[in-house]
Amino acid sequence: MKTSALDVFVCPECRGRLDLRVRTKRGAEVLEGRLICGGCGTSYAITGGVPRFIPNSTYAGSFGRQWNWFRTVQLDSMAGGTRSEQMLHATTGWADDEYQDRRLLDAGVGAGRFAEQAASKGAQVFGIDLTPAIDAAYRNIGERANVHLAQADIFAMPFRAGTFDLAYSIGVLHHTPDPQSAFARIAPVVRAGGKFAVYLYARYGSSHRASDALRFVTTRLPLRLMWMLSAAAVPLYYLYRAPALGRLVRLAAPISMEPDWRWRWLDTFDWYTPKYQWKFLYPEVFRWFRDNGFEHVVLFDGPIRMCGQKRTAAVEPSGERLRSWNDLVAS
Repeated sequence: MKTSALDVFVCPECRGRLDLRVRTKRGAEVLEGRLICGGCGTSYAITGGVPRFIPNSTYAGSFGRQWNWFRTVQLDSMAGGTRSEQMLHATTGWADDEYQDRRLLDAGVGAGRFAEQAASKGAQVFGIDLTPAIDAAYRNIGERANVHLAQADIFAMPFRAGTFDLAYSIGVLHHTPDPQSAFARIAPVVRAGGKFAVYLYARYGSSHRASDALRFVTTRLPLRLMWMLSAAAVPLYYLYRAPALGRLVRLAAPISMEPDWRWRWLDTFDWYTPKYQWKFLYPEVFRWFRDNGFEHVVLFDGPIRMCGQKRTAAVEPSGERLRSWNDLVAS
């Protein structure tokens, strides 16, 4: 943690100012210490360079394991290529110059694949994650001068309203107990005129139904066992590519069809292990943006990717508009 982050982090309990007590420091990084709220007196540990605003990883434990096991697989700087940069742009639509000197929230930073790109484009990046995945992110990018990481819950974030110019949550909200409420918790920390982008799983089609049925079993298995079972996707890829038989097995027991074996193993594990994996339709997510004060909502290719801009003045939707919109939302 950098001391400059004290101007941004606040107590998630009362939004009070935090006082820093340093135990160990290396250069600009506070490695061990405590943050103590001047308002309510709550104390938060700093360990491994990361402030910890939660006691444990609760419902998302699989991601703590996942991003420490697969720490470097999706980082462009370590894996090569530009896939994470391309996905960031596909989700946000933001030009490179929009990041420069902007304060940005990565809500669900994982191992830091998108935060790395945002920081490289000049943003002051604040990344939070509920799980020990934050330790993988710190190892990857935590000591960069413009990266600030914390273990924190989207439902109790250590930020004041209007803190961020930009925010995104890519592939995260659908793994929370209540994605709509999670969205509504992030929205207030975006300033008026700021932008917020999300990527969520879609509920269109039927291709996900077989894997959803299998998840009833796989989410109850030990993570170490699932780590080993998902490794079967590496050789099975070649069987699944067979013209006729491959189509049948893909329907019965889907795996990732990523050509890169590391991504294939990771993506298969990612699909079958999280406790929550909600799926949505475009009208539902559009309503989240509208109801939380965003306008100029843009839809991008590859469902569901959307970005909106926070209104500079509150506008209450009419009752007639609400009634007509509710007719469009599928249950």
